[in-house]
Parts: sequence; C-alpha cells; structure tokens
Amino acid sequence: MTVVNETPPTKATVILAQVFISCLMAFLMTGIFTAIPAALAPGWVGVWLTRFATAWPIAFVLSMAVGPLSFWLARRTQHLLAMARG
Repeated sequence: MTVVNETPPTKATVILAQVFISCLMAFLMTGIFTAIPAALAPGWVGVWLTRFATAWPIAFVLSMAVGPLSFWLARRTQHLLAMARG
C-alpha cells in the first residue's frame, strides 16, 4: 500500500507549479496552433516563439486566477462522488 502525503502544498509550491504548468501549456499550444496553419514552413519557429512569449505571461496570470476555482471544483466533485458511493 502506498502512503499518500496529505500535507497541502505550500503557496510557493503552488506558484512554482503554476509557472511550470503555464509555461508548458503555452509552449505546446502555441507550437501546435502555429505549426498547423503554417504547415511547418520556413520561419514558423520564429512566429511560434513570438506567440509563446506573448502567451506565457497571460497563461500564468489566468492559471493563478482559475487555480483556486479548479481546486475547489476538484474537492467538491470528490465530495459529491464520495457521497454518491455511500
């Protein structure tokens, strides 16, 4: 049996995780949505990196805004599922 650490993450851990999550999501999403219409034509990487540089700060701010709501929704969903199971 695996022991799960029930200690809530520190605020610093949550912020650092949001930095990584927002960076990776912005990087991948802008890459995909730049590569598809450009069909990987010459110069698409430069366009991608410009879009990424714009998207990452926006993604970070939005992730910090929706993070608490997402955690609340996850806890609420787990609670409702536990109640439904009895």
